[in-house]
Amino acid sequence: MFAPAYFDHNATTPVEPAVLEAMLPYFSVQFGNASSRHEYGRAARRAIDEARGKVAAAVGAQANEVIFTSGGSEANNLFLKGAAACLRPGALLVSGLEHPCVLRPAEQLARHGWTLHRAPIDATGRVDATAFAELLRERPKLVSVMLANNETGVVQDVEALASAARSAQAWFHTDAVQAVGKLPVDFRRLNAAGVHALTLSGHKLGGPKGAAALILDKRLELESLIAGGGHERGLRSGTENVAAIVGLGVACALAVERQAAYARHVAVLRQRLESGLLGLGATVFGLVAVRLPNTVYFALPELDGETLVGQLDRAGYAVASGAACSSANPEPSHVLRAMGVSPELARAAVRASLGAASTAEEVDGFLSALNSTAVRLRRLTAMSA
Repeated sequence: MFAPAYFDHNATTPVEPAVLEAMLPYFSVQFGNASSRHEYGRAARRAIDEARGKVAAAVGAQANEVIFTSGGSEANNLFLKGAAACLRPGALLVSGLEHPCVLRPAEQLARHGWTLHRAPIDATGRVDATAFAELLRERPKLVSVMLANNETGVVQDVEALASAARSAQAWFHTDAVQAVGKLPVDFRRLNAAGVHALTLSGHKLGGPKGAAALILDKRLELESLIAGGGHERGLRSGTENVAAIVGLGVACALAVERQAAYARHVAVLRQRLESGLLGLGATVFGLVAVRLPNTVYFALPELDGETLVGQLDRAGYAVASGAACSSANPEPSHVLRAMGVSPELARAAVRASLGAASTAEEVDGFLSALNSTAVRLRRLTAMSA
């Protein structure tokens, strides 16, 4: 079977063998409903409680601050809409680089009485701290700034931004889906600085799809999005997906245990990849900013990113032209546009995101394939001009 080199780990990651092994019993012999009072149910409840403890420990939170959800999108929506339902409409501040699952609910709230502000981004991919401070004068009640961007990999100084937002007494949320497992993430430290909620997702760190969590300061009250049996402190009703939750717990524990070694490995490969890309005349976005150690977002001018992705796939290399959830959107990346990148260059963007199994040989092969593909596409363009 054809198996391309996988350079799209920011879209999703393979499930770790230990995660799959831990999940399997909960599809068969341990099939109980965690709300049942008999031993089958109690076994399921113990498994969920153990997983909750592992997720909490992975990010320095308390177990009663972990709310399990079906994904990062649900967790982000739960915070924004759940918090908004408990507050009078006012100002809402998000950064211009947020994932659509933050931007879209923010826009929905703007249609229901909230005033939406977008914090500008500088050319390096970082939130403009001066403009952010100015927008805090609007006294936002809710603020959301992602910890690490899924496209550029640029890491935000969320701790400093949250500390600044305390003057407005805002409820502050950070989407840490791309950060957990790639960087050290300490919710207790962030919470002390003013962060009230954090989102993480299993399939970005070797866990299953359909399992995520909102880490929520226990002093906050949210309105639930899904009403029913009162699961997850009444914030997320619905019979728990025990197998997926167990997998999330194991994945979080493994990711934190391996994080330092993982970061060293992919950082070396990223440097190798970027050196080769710069030698080919590529623009690397966010090059001077602190970034995730595995992420390279680049463009070869005058070459369409979607075309490159397709050609590289045929050559045996799986990369992306942006966020996986936005692949059907033909518009240039809103993240690059927020950074001031021209539409033409933004349409040329390609993202490579490395993983623990990535190798130097794969990087070298990718650079060779990219070069030959670029030469061929430029020749075809010149012939048709």
